Amino acid sequence: MMRLVLSCRVTIALTALLISLAPVHELHAQDADSVRLAELESRIEAVTRELERMQLGRDVVEADSSIQGLGPAASKVYRVNQGVSLGGYGEFLYENFAANREDGSGSGARNQADALRVVLYVGYKFNDRLLFNSEIEIEHAKESFLEFAYLDYRLTDQVGIRGGLLLAPLGLVNELHEPPIFLGTERPLTENRIIPTTWRENGIGLFGSGDAFSWRLYVMNSFNGTKFTAGGLRGGRQKGAKALAEDMGVAARFDYTGTPGLILGVSGYTGETAQGQELANQPVGGRVSIWDVHLDYKKRGWDVRGVVAGAQVSDVTAMNSLIGLEGASGIGSNMLGWYLQAGYDLLRTSASTHQLIPYLRFEKVNTQRGVAAGFSASPANDLTVTSIGAAWRPVTQVIAKLGYQIHSTAANTGVNQLNASLGWLF
Repeated sequence: MMRLVLSCRVTIALTALLISLAPVHELHAQDADSVRLAELESRIEAVTRELERMQLGRDVVEADSSIQGLGPAASKVYRVNQGVSLGGYGEFLYENFAANREDGSGSGARNQADALRVVLYVGYKFNDRLLFNSEIEIEHAKESFLEFAYLDYRLTDQVGIRGGLLLAPLGLVNELHEPPIFLGTERPLTENRIIPTTWRENGIGLFGSGDAFSWRLYVMNSFNGTKFTAGGLRGGRQKGAKALAEDMGVAARFDYTGTPGLILGVSGYTGETAQGQELANQPVGGRVSIWDVHLDYKKRGWDVRGVVAGAQVSDVTAMNSLIGLEGASGIGSNMLGWYLQAGYDLLRTSASTHQLIPYLRFEKVNTQRGVAAGFSASPANDLTVTSIGAAWRPVTQVIAKLGYQIHSTAANTGVNQLNASLGWLF
């Protein structure tokens, strides 16, 4: 029966393709305008892609098939008619560090091979309006985490409500972090220290989309600001585990998706982080505000992306006192990071179905761009990273990456490294 249904679908798709092609001869005869031809080419490409997907089988996940802001494998539950959905991804990483820092002193860094993460997505679609989705992760072959777990209820075809342990909808990597969909052996530092990927908190909110845009608006428990450091906000994540909720935060995102292959958007977050603590009988706020502008473009063999992200922290002097930080170890009151990355598939015009993508990424991050009065900024937190590498995809769901990172800091303490990684999704 399944083969019969698949055969019927293929027949229908082929018929649609022939119908689409029929006017082409007439258009050539009439010297039709190029706009009409471009429309027909787009229709033919869409039908061909659907045929390929049906031939591969409905459970195969393409590496560019994101739904509701999630990665291709994470959004697999949205494609099933009803019942259980299983997916996942994984990543292995080898790091070879230079023996010396950029100032010539010994780095002391030791090479390592890491079973970085293996993830299982488990979802259940109750009906066309209600579903459950979750991500269970094992990191470094021994640490287990719940990355997200939520219920979606679709209020209309365009708007839904989501509640549970949610991924903060900021940047490009926090929601779209499956290895085959991004270049680079490691995630950008901007989306590690400024946007503390992977960042998830308990919350509830709305999501929606139209023909040319998507958006999300969440209320979430805020950071625990007493865990911040001079190196950024990452330590303040509560990850849904008995999270302090004296302070709440608001996260929002808007993306333009009207051009095929393009994501262009902005996102932001704000919330106090002291979680009810006082200093000298006075309440401390410790408000954190994060913003970013992001672009991702994948078309005609090009893979281009860029992010600019900043963060501001208020009541920094009081927060430093609560934590016991002094001198150059104080929390930055102003943080900024950005990167630009470009790659191109050298096999795009060949007969091969493989992809071979050399890439270049340039990044600057400073987590102490501003500090409180009486504190100093450590030049080691003013970092520049240049990454040169290549990625090979034998199929769109599997990737092998090799890259060399040139690290430089204002303190001349950077340590270069050669990385190799394997990643997959399904």
